[in-house]
Parts: sequence; C-alpha cells; structure tokens
Amino acid sequence: MVLKADLPHILAVDDDDRIRRLLAQYLTKNGYIVVTAEDAAKAKEILKSFAFDICILDVMMPGENGLDLSDYIRKSYDIPILLLTAMGETEDRIKGLESGADDYLSKPFEPKELLLRLQAILRRSQKNTIPQDQKKKILKLNQREYNISSRIIKDNEGHVINLTEGEATLLYALSQKPNIPIRREMLARELGIDSNDRAVDVQITRLRKKIEPDISIPSVIQTQRGKGYVLRVIDDD
Repeated sequence: MVLKADLPHILAVDDDDRIRRLLAQYLTKNGYIVVTAEDAAKAKEILKSFAFDICILDVMMPGENGLDLSDYIRKSYDIPILLLTAMGETEDRIKGLESGADDYLSKPFEPKELLLRLQAILRRSQKNTIPQDQKKKILKLNQREYNISSRIIKDNEGHVINLTEGEATLLYALSQKPNIPIRREMLARELGIDSNDRAVDVQITRLRKKIEPDISIPSVIQTQRGKGYVLRVIDDD
C-alpha cells in the first residue's frame, strides 16, 4: 500500500464493518487517506508500518477497548485521537479524555459533525507543529554542527562525520524536537526496527561513538530516564 504524502492520513478502528465502510467512503470523498482496522491488535500492526495524522477509535470493542488503545497510542506515538462511542454520559467522556483522546463523539453521529471535529483537531495539532521552513536549518551541538536540510554533521574543524543510513535517520528524528526528549518507541518507528529498548539503545550507542566529543559523558544525545533520548542543542540567539 502506498499512501500519498500530500493528503491527511486517518486510521479508523471500529469492530462494526458498516461503520468502517462509512468512515472510509465519507472521509475519502472529503480528501483524506483512510486505513481501517477491526480491532486494537490489527491497529497496532498497521501503526508499525504507516504514519498517520489522526486516529478515530471506537471505545466499545471486544478484547482491548478503545480507551486502552488510546492510552497505548498516546504513549507510543505522537498522533491526535478522536473517540467514537455509543456512551454519552459525562463520566464516560471524562474517561476518554483522560486516556489521552483529543475529542469525543457519541454514536450515532452526523458525518458532517465528525468531519468538522477532525478538521478542528488537525488545525490545533498543526499549530503546535513548527513548519520545517521555519525551523533552524543549522543546529549547534557541543563541538558539532548539524545541517537539518542536508542531514550532514560536521566536527569543530568542519570535517564531515560519516554516518550510516540508520544513524543519519536517527539523528534527523532527534533533530525534529531539539532539547525535547523523544520516546524510544517513536524513534524505533522512525528507524523501522523492533520497538524494544535494546534495539534503539544499540543504535544510540553507535551514533554517540561518532558524534560525541566524549563518549563517557554524553553531551549531544542525552538519556532522560523514563522519557527517552534528547538532542541537546546550543541556543545562540
């Protein structure tokens, strides 16, 4: 499957085949790329392979429900979430929002209202994302300089530090949120590797050996316990 990069991508998860078809048809007609899943297990498999702009999750699913899946997505990915459910009580709405969802829509719903809520969530998420052309193109690290556009890193004498494809991908992923910790799961997704801690740690160690001035005291890529890894950038404004 090939997803067009210029259209918003939606993952819709619902055990009701009729609802999945409705979401796919209506949202596709309104300019979205829609991928559907019938349960949480299938959704998790899809999330390993594709990047999405937003997830629509049914709450009342057999097995792992939408609230549990919402919690998993929030911990593992940086994706907005809209919950769908037949429950409309205030307490249930609060549980949904506490699970990390961005909004909550009760069934039955009007497709137009769903569309408007999706658009509102996407607008909010885009406001919180700094456009690439507004980001600093050159990041100053400790005795290193990294060009985001070319993905080239140089030492303090201006010599290019050669990186493997995996190392370059990892450094670029870290550079998208400088001075902010990024979870191992998110880095693993970018690298296309198993999301266990050891796999990511090995890649981090290899990269550190090439770009850290002193590997025994990491100052460029630092570990934040319980939060992940952070690329330390020197602010010279």
